[in-house]
Amino acid sequence: MSDAFTLAMDGCLPQSSRSRLVLVTGAAGNIGTYFARHNSSRYQFRLMIHNEKHRDALSEYGDVVTADLGDLDSLKHACEGIDTVVHLAGEASPNADWPDLVKANIVGTYNLFVAAKACGCRRVIYASSIHAVSGYPADVQVKSNDPVNPGDLYGVSKCFGEALARYMAEQEGLSSIVIRIGGFQPREAAKGDTGVSMLDAWVSQRDLDQLIRRCIDVESLQFAIFNGLSDNRFKRLDISNARELLGYLPQDDTTQVNQELRPLKLDARVSSHSLKDPNQKSGVVEQGVRVE
Repeated sequence: MSDAFTLAMDGCLPQSSRSRLVLVTGAAGNIGTYFARHNSSRYQFRLMIHNEKHRDALSEYGDVVTADLGDLDSLKHACEGIDTVVHLAGEASPNADWPDLVKANIVGTYNLFVAAKACGCRRVIYASSIHAVSGYPADVQVKSNDPVNPGDLYGVSKCFGEALARYMAEQEGLSSIVIRIGGFQPREAAKGDTGVSMLDAWVSQRDLDQLIRRCIDVESLQFAIFNGLSDNRFKRLDISNARELLGYLPQDDTTQVNQELRPLKLDARVSSHSLKDPNQKSGVVEQGVRVE
């Protein structure tokens, strides 16, 4: 099975002559707004919206532009001078009808990548979804290099974006990184019943924020797929390659945050089947003395 990443030639992307100007599409959404608000001092932002009513709420975080995913010319204008595109815009409902998914998540995603390539952007970070692999049985932990297995048509549309991202990176030379985003919710939502339903799939706001930042800043990758989850005790998606390739250090865990799960003390009670368990002894013998 092929790796879910490709290293940049010579170990590093060509140095960009521009400052780190970041275009965030879908900037008025939950992820885009949080990311812009918490990183406006780190990056110079161009924030793309499709409805003028969101302009005032975002203007303090960067330059706000209006563009449509169906309009290639407006996307090229939005991508001018951009170093990295964080592509969050699209149809986000798993229950969306196919015509809406095609328009936003297939045609729109294609247009965005073409615009980024035409404008000489360094990288596109594509917001995929756990739905691209949610067709696997619930007891299977999905790794980044496992074949896509969408659980619904929304997931199918995200599989297209992942394939396009790899094509653009390896055939067209536009570095692209895919993040399969899990259940993105604030800590408040993770504390109640919603948190139980996201036991193995939650990604907190601050953890996804960190993951996006690391995907923007890494220079050694031409292409990669990363699973975007927090450090949950149980993980539907494996995040080990994000730890290894990006230094991703998620801070949150549903079993620690959720009010129903915290009293169970799962970290202490669920066996790791290793020396991390307090009652398991070391079998290492050094100079005839058992080490405990």
